[in-house]
Amino acid sequence: MTATTDGAGTPGADPADTAPAPGPAHLRGAQEAAARATRHLLARQDAAGWWKGDLETNVTMDAEDLLLRQFLGIRDEATTQAAALFIRGEQGADGTWATFHGGPPELSATIEAYVALRLAGDAPDAPHMARASAWIRAHGGIAAARVFTRIWLALFGWWSWDHLPELPPELVFLPPWVPLNIYDFGCWARQTIVPLTVVSAKRPVRPAPFALDELHTDARRPYPVAERPAPLASWEGAFQRMDKALHVYRRFAPRRLRKAAMDSAARWIIERQENDGCWGGIQPPAVYSVIALHLLGYDLAHPVMRAGLESLDRFAVWREDGARMIEACQSPVWDTCLAAIALADAGLAPDHPALVKAADWMLGEEIVRTGDWAVRRPGLAPGGWAFEFHNDTYPDIDDTAEVVLALRRIRHPEPARVEAAIARGVSWNLGMQSKNGAWGAFDADNTSPFPNRLPFCDFGEVIDPPSADVTAHVVEMLAVEGKAADPRTRRGIAWLLAEQEPTGAWFGRWGTNYVYGTGSVVPALTAAGLAPAHPAIRRAVRWLESVQNEDGGWGEDQRSYKDPQWAGKGASTPSQTAWALMALLSAGERDGKAALRGIAYLVETQRGDGSWDEPYFTGTGFPWDFSINYHLYRQVFPLTALGRYLYGDPFAPGEA
Repeated sequence: MTATTDGAGTPGADPADTAPAPGPAHLRGAQEAAARATRHLLARQDAAGWWKGDLETNVTMDAEDLLLRQFLGIRDEATTQAAALFIRGEQGADGTWATFHGGPPELSATIEAYVALRLAGDAPDAPHMARASAWIRAHGGIAAARVFTRIWLALFGWWSWDHLPELPPELVFLPPWVPLNIYDFGCWARQTIVPLTVVSAKRPVRPAPFALDELHTDARRPYPVAERPAPLASWEGAFQRMDKALHVYRRFAPRRLRKAAMDSAARWIIERQENDGCWGGIQPPAVYSVIALHLLGYDLAHPVMRAGLESLDRFAVWREDGARMIEACQSPVWDTCLAAIALADAGLAPDHPALVKAADWMLGEEIVRTGDWAVRRPGLAPGGWAFEFHNDTYPDIDDTAEVVLALRRIRHPEPARVEAAIARGVSWNLGMQSKNGAWGAFDADNTSPFPNRLPFCDFGEVIDPPSADVTAHVVEMLAVEGKAADPRTRRGIAWLLAEQEPTGAWFGRWGTNYVYGTGSVVPALTAAGLAPAHPAIRRAVRWLESVQNEDGGWGEDQRSYKDPQWAGKGASTPSQTAWALMALLSAGERDGKAALRGIAYLVETQRGDGSWDEPYFTGTGFPWDFSINYHLYRQVFPLTALGRYLYGDPFAPGEA
């Protein structure tokens, strides 16, 4: 019997005996759902050929956008009130803010949201504000917030720079072979830390528009009494003492050296500004880069600054109710390749105009220049795709693999052009393999143990080690390209098999969580030739069957990143149900009860217009620390699952 869970992740009765039979009615329902979803997705394609869904994160993006505008003196009332409308709408009944739908209250997010609403004019004694400040005080106040939150408050004198970790700009001078050089950090952290070294050195303070005494547990003593440092023999103790030494160094740092370091940081930042004015295609580095350059004397009319500020405006999503939500990033390349795969899987002709147009756009987005990845892989020829509209410095190994898989499904009128781009992408991905045989997202061998130990780095994952989901996508792509027997592919397969959890699942780095990891790995292993009867595949199938919900779907809460008891447990979602189905279908379980119930769930929960609802966050930026709701996931992955149910897995050996 198949053990199941209900929407909250609690054990429920086994409804396997009531699974729909794979008869004409069931098939007709799946066909009709796929047809509706296909029409819906085709209608969402941009005239240029791409797809992009909203990328929803949490209110810290909106709060920090207002704080940036306040710092630069450009905050306007219309933008402020639109942001405040969105922030208020995300507040929980207890006065707090979470970082994902249905998640627990989060202190730093609540502090930043509260400050943003104060900027918007909300009175501290208003009921919703009083509830928030009371909760903040009860949970340690500003002193207990993450470093990044306290940096934002220090910009206005609400927190002392002396009570923040030191981040010297001289860091940019460390060569790549020295521990804690900037290339030891993941690209997203690197792009943030370099400008923050300038901010840390300058320690600016703008006049505070109001006091925040109500956010301290004791406003007369806002700073906690220093605790005894951890033992010197421990890593924590060593880095605590290093931070103290850097605070001392700050007072004696040679002026010429510090100025040279800040000038080098400025050059580094400007060299990495994209053509659209952004940095790395993501909002946080752009925000801190603008602040750093402004502190170094770049006025707001300077072309670099003007382009940077204009790029930040493009992260804003204006909703019909007048609210303004800030995206942390935009995902057109990722959304487009996934949409193309979904449509092809659902039976759209390979030369359909929508697919050809998508291929044209993806081909135009290929990155053929070197970026920061070349520090670890000098001499490797470029050729890959990034996640965003513009991010030539940081192509993405995951996107490159999926774009190649998408291009393989499309019959383009210029096949030589497609083949050349695919060849470059395959070669680049192979060259980015890490020493252990697996792949990270942006860099090779970005596995230093030191960056995560810095007192400064409490904001999430700051390195980019190989992950099962990225490795699986690369292995699947290599198998489709006829390289399943290549020694490099075999090393990737061996790594994946070694990474399987005792439960039979795989950890999901960039999607939530074990359902995503398992849904990525199983199709890759079968594409590479592992038989459905392989013990690793059977263990994965048994795990997926064991965590299926009573309604036939699958769901997994972000809390599984903190608590293994949540693994595979949570309210059913269309995207996570689709991931589980993709694994089951590739494992030969098309007519199994779990797969039939999963398909029925997708059919029954589809909206009349062919779309699905999904308020839950099923993506990750940093596991647990930064969660993402990709609004197109709920459309592309269910269509992929329905298509593979109806027509078979196109990447499985021996199938069409």
